[in-house]
Amino acid sequence: MWNRFDLHGAPYLFIAPFFVLFAGFGLFPLVYTAWVSLRAWDLTGDSGFVGLDNYERLLGDPDFWNALGNTAGLLVLATGPQLVLALVVAGLLNRPIRALLVFRLGVLIPIVTSVAAVAIVFGQLYGRDSGLVNGVLGLVGVDPIDWQASKTSSWIAVASMVNWRWTGYNALIYLAAMQSIPRDLYEAAQLDGAGAIRQFRSITVPLIRPALIFTVVMSTIGGMQLFTEPLLFGQGDVSGGSLRQFQTIAMYMFEQSFQNFDYGYGSTIAWMIFLLTVLAGITNALVGRRLRGGTQ
Repeated sequence: MWNRFDLHGAPYLFIAPFFVLFAGFGLFPLVYTAWVSLRAWDLTGDSGFVGLDNYERLLGDPDFWNALGNTAGLLVLATGPQLVLALVVAGLLNRPIRALLVFRLGVLIPIVTSVAAVAIVFGQLYGRDSGLVNGVLGLVGVDPIDWQASKTSSWIAVASMVNWRWTGYNALIYLAAMQSIPRDLYEAAQLDGAGAIRQFRSITVPLIRPALIFTVVMSTIGGMQLFTEPLLFGQGDVSGGSLRQFQTIAMYMFEQSFQNFDYGYGSTIAWMIFLLTVLAGITNALVGRRLRGGTQ
């Protein structure tokens, strides 16, 4: 009997903790949020079932569409440059240079840096009157910029925070993938006269394509849920500036839920974030599969 349990039952027992934790901390909150989104629930309590009224209100809410546009803009400014820079950094770290271990550990510094420290540093960098960035721009004749005053400037500032914090993380993923490429391929390409750039373009990039697709998907998911960096940039203001110029949908959800105490509408926004994130993930996965198929 026990031998039979070891053979057939033990594997399910070993993986059970994951499913229990997922059901309690992943599936249940998701289902409960969907249920709350169908109700009129505010600070006074649950006022009853309203069906899809919250979703209809959401589709006609200009503040939501503004937040969605801000999220998409920040996603473009942060994800693309971040991944390109991470690829370049990984390529440099994959070469024999002095103090290589020090440089590899150095890319981890932004990840382990305190969030409070990040807020202080970037607050000083993008200060309107005495910020270092405006000081450098002043040397070339550019007038001081109020970085929080417009969409373009605030997006650039927030995107730089995201890029600084997560470039090293993606670079380590690319580096791990590069380490698995056989050195024989580079030696053969070198014998054929291929330079470093040609080797990188023709050997390194195609062979680490799974890692590239993974980082694109994860960065897209993170971008759709962007909250910490714009919140720090706005010094804790979830409205994202006086004209909501850098408010993301995650910040808008927080504002509706925990400042306006409209839990039903806030849950609707949360579920919309979930659906948009799933859609973005599926799109990236389909594009990645097509790219893999096209190279075979």
